[in-house]
Amino acid sequence: MTKKLNIAIIGSKFMGRSHSNAYLKVHHFFDMPVEPVMKVACGRNEAELRAFADQFGWEEIATDWREVVARPDIDVIDICTSNATHMPIAIEAAKHGKHVICEKPLAMDAEEARQMLSAAQAADVRHMVAFNYRRVPAIQLAKQMIDEGKIGRVFHFNAVYYQDWIVDPEFPIVWRHDSKVAGSGAHGDMNAHTVDLARFLVGEITDVTGAQEIFIKERPLADGSGTGQVTADDATYFIAKFEQGALGNFMATRFANGRKNFLRIELFGSKGSLVWNLERMNELEYYSNADEQKEQGFRNILVTENVHPFINAWWPPGHIIGWEHTFIHEVRDLLLAIANHEDVTPNFYDGLRNQLVLDKVVESSQNGQWLSVPEK
Repeated sequence: MTKKLNIAIIGSKFMGRSHSNAYLKVHHFFDMPVEPVMKVACGRNEAELRAFADQFGWEEIATDWREVVARPDIDVIDICTSNATHMPIAIEAAKHGKHVICEKPLAMDAEEARQMLSAAQAADVRHMVAFNYRRVPAIQLAKQMIDEGKIGRVFHFNAVYYQDWIVDPEFPIVWRHDSKVAGSGAHGDMNAHTVDLARFLVGEITDVTGAQEIFIKERPLADGSGTGQVTADDATYFIAKFEQGALGNFMATRFANGRKNFLRIELFGSKGSLVWNLERMNELEYYSNADEQKEQGFRNILVTENVHPFINAWWPPGHIIGWEHTFIHEVRDLLLAIANHEDVTPNFYDGLRNQLVLDKVVESSQNGQWLSVPEK
């Protein structure tokens, strides 16, 4: 008999929808020893919350997250709220013995992340950060190829993450513009993803230097009553050194006109190179020095074969999967870890390591120096 796990989701907007879809689909496509029960959705606006719950199939709604995390019938807390609330919810959930999955970035800063990791470890619960791009099959294939030595020693990791949704100066101020709620802007929202991919594919980052900019420092308030000050970065650029000797180049901006959600990474090694682009997420470009000179060039691997990671749960070769599938893969791995009493990655330790890098970039942008990233 399949064991059931009762899920409570805190937050019902963009990420709440993405995670909800994952719980709905995961046991239909993967052979799971546990089945998620979408028990309760929690948010602040009761009317919006009811519509969300009805649409995605959550059994109940609640408006007080503290009551939800204390409920004895809840097994997993899924945190999809704004960044400033991650720490209190996660720590309280761990104290009540709940497994926790939290959206990225894990916290407002490294100190909060340390407290979250400590609470989860003390409670001996499974904990996960929702860096969903690790679960793209092409990224998993890239990791396998790097570990197999296909591109040799990695010299460079380059990443750009471009969006353009706030180029218009009349776009109203939202919570992501407020450093007190978001911690940081494009940096924490977008560079968090690329730093995680860099750590996953190359290894730890040891030193950074960066620059940040707020291009439009005041924006209209949503209610039309005036303007508000923007305190979170519009763009952050930094370069990095890796523990294994590689150099890194990172750019995140919301002012890249024409780019909607463009994430591209390049890895250049002693024996070859790999390139991946989120907008063509089923493809992986590979260059090998081992090819005959007359045949050398980047080849395009369509990552849809049954031998590729996660793909055998889906469609025949050549039938691509989408962005939403990464969350299904993520939820699958979390539920398996809970069922098997095993650790899962990326976890709160990975979230802390990520936050340490992000924090040092911010500090560097203020003093213009190279800074070392602490180990913990």
